[in-house]
Amino acid sequence: MSDSVRLDKWLWAARFFKTRALAKKAIEGGKVHYDGARVKTSKNVELGALIRVPQGWDIFEVEVTALSDQRRGAPEARKLYAETQESATRRAKEAEARRLTNEVMQHPLKRPDKKQRRDIQRFQRQQGE
Repeated sequence: MSDSVRLDKWLWAARFFKTRALAKKAIEGGKVHYDGARVKTSKNVELGALIRVPQGWDIFEVEVTALSDQRRGAPEARKLYAETQESATRRAKEAEARRLTNEVMQHPLKRPDKKQRRDIQRFQRQQGE
């Protein structure tokens, strides 16, 4: 454990990103927020800081509980942070909404045949006009 760790290195060690380069790209792109503000990759992480990190469809809001600049196994990486209660409930709600949306959508049993494709294209042309 170190006294000071760069933000990109901490995100990599906490297993939010596979590489430091991906962590750096997310930070520079404004996706990662540190205590509610955009920061540079060289920002030193402090205990108790709130970090907002996107992960696929979800956005994690975590509080830093430990510092590390070494990437270890997932159980040890989870000890570096604690997810806020609001973040966990919001992610659960959004996951449930995605699940329900996918259930409602009717997927076709087969690909459209030639006549159906022509009908689809005709319909799309009419909508564009």
